[in-house]
Formats: sequence, C-alpha cells, structure tokens
Amino acid sequence: MSLLDIFNDDAFSLTSLTATLNDQPYKPGRIGELGLFTESGINTTTAMVESRNGELILLPTSERGAPAPQAKGRKRQVRSFVIPHIPYDSTIVADEVRNVRAFGSESSLEGVRTVVNQRLSEMNANHEVTLEHLRLGAIKGQILDADGSSVIYDLFQEFGVSQQTHTYKFSDATTDVRIQCVKLRRKVDQALGAQPYSGLRAFCGADFYDALVAHDYVKDAYHRYQDSALLRNDPKSGFRFGDIDWEEYRGQVGDIPFINADEAYVIPEGTGIFRTWFAPADFIETVNTIGLPRYAKQKILDFDKGVQLHTQSNPLPICLKPRAVIKCKMN
Repeated sequence: MSLLDIFNDDAFSLTSLTATLNDQPYKPGRIGELGLFTESGINTTTAMVESRNGELILLPTSERGAPAPQAKGRKRQVRSFVIPHIPYDSTIVADEVRNVRAFGSESSLEGVRTVVNQRLSEMNANHEVTLEHLRLGAIKGQILDADGSSVIYDLFQEFGVSQQTHTYKFSDATTDVRIQCVKLRRKVDQALGAQPYSGLRAFCGADFYDALVAHDYVKDAYHRYQDSALLRNDPKSGFRFGDIDWEEYRGQVGDIPFINADEAYVIPEGTGIFRTWFAPADFIETVNTIGLPRYAKQKILDFDKGVQLHTQSNPLPICLKPRAVIKCKMN
C-alpha cells in the first residue's frame, strides 16, 4: 500500500480525524478543570442572547375602589454574537511517515495513524489553552484575541452595564478582611438578584494571593480556628476564607498573564451564567449540524509531497451577567 493510499483510508476521514481530535487528553487549565462553563453546540455561526430587565417595585396602599397602579411589560432586548472562528493547520511531509510501522505490527496504516495522532494531540493542546484564555476573558468581561490586547467582545459594553470592583487594603494590618468579603458578597447578590448560586470562588494573581495569605487578620483567623493549617502548609492549592474559595491562578500567553499579579476575580458558582457555545465548522459536510468543540480534516499536498492537517474550533465563551463577577484590587 502506498503512502497516498493510506491517507485515503477511512481512518483519515473528517469523521475519524474529528473524533480523534476531540478524544485527546484535556489540558485546558483551571477554568476547564472546574467545569464552570456549560457547553453546548449550536447549528448556526451566530448566537442570540435575549435579556429581560424585570424589576421589583414596592406597591403603595390606596383607598378601596381607587384606580390601581398599572403593571408594565418587561423590556426585552436581543443581542447577536458572531461565533469566533479559530483555524489551525499543520503539515506532515512525506518523509515523516515513509516506511513508518507501529512497534509489534506489520501494518503501515497503524504507524502512520500514530504519527497523525501525535500531531493532532499537539494541535489539540493549543486549542485547549486558547479556549481557556477565551473563557477567562469572559470571566473578566473582555474576551481578548491571542495577542492579549485585541478585544473580540466587551461584555460590559454589549450588555450596557459597568464592572463592579472591590478594593482590599492589605497594606493596613487592621483591615478586617472577613468584613470585606461580606461586602463583596453583597455586590454579587445585588447583581444576581433572585438568581441562586452555590458559592463564591476567587481567581487571584500572584501578588494579590500572597498579600491575602500574609495579612495578619487572615493568619490570625487560621491560627485560632484551623490550628494554623494555613501557616504550616503551602496554600498554593487554595483555601476557604470569608465564605470564598481563594486560589492563585497560574496561566499566561508569552509574557502576558491571564490575570494581573495585583488583581483577583470573584465569581458565583452554580448559577448557569457561564456558557460556551460551539458553532459548526465551515465545511460542506457540517452545514446546519450541531457544532462540536473541535474539527479536523486532511488533504494531500500538491505533487504528493505530504498532507496538510486542518483543525478548527468555533467557540464563544460568555458570561451572561458580567456585573456578577467582581474585580478585586489591592493597595
């Protein structure tokens, strides 16, 4: 069997390569591990978000028989989001797979498939870290492109709201950090309204996290109530304080950190406000189908010099209530 015959095998079809790519080991980072974003596929390249700005009002008393105040219909607004398209290609030249045979096997097909799967695994890792970056952008309120500065969507602008912030004065040893956590929680409650949530989690930059752990109030609280566990152990895996799960977030693109060292972001968990929609690929075979997290396809290069692997993902991570995420600062 020739090299070109191997790549015409069903093992290298759109369906097989896509299934292989989506089955690769998951290496996304902390946001993906926690499963904060609900994932679903859609069959269009545009996502529609409808919001209803209902409000609660106090009803006044009146005399019997007097006209009653009239209830007003709730305002509705529909926003359209074009799903980002993220293609990623790689080329496998003929010499990389020529005479390749899997160990303990006489099948050239298995050997070539191993080479292709290894390349897909490397490409999948880059797709996953890209998705992690987009999801963290949705948490922060600005979904950024790969350069870390180009804005794909500003969620505050899209939803017509402003970002909520909260400052921790770690430089003051008398700061009651627990009370500050309570005040922060009230901001989340106000933003969510009647929508329930299961808890709060904070993703911290390195300096913010170190200042929190080292603050006298926090250390004293753990000394009295948890037998100095925070002082004896390295708290890099996180700890709970003030009804918030605090952890240092590690991740960056080049020299650009996902979260600035002196900042933190507190999010409500269990609310369903964090979503990821996947649009279908721009192939004839995938038109009007439900989108998958990633797609893969291959084609033979000119003059049979090798094959080009094409992968793509079409994700839109979004936070439907960006005011419910609190940006924390320190001084």
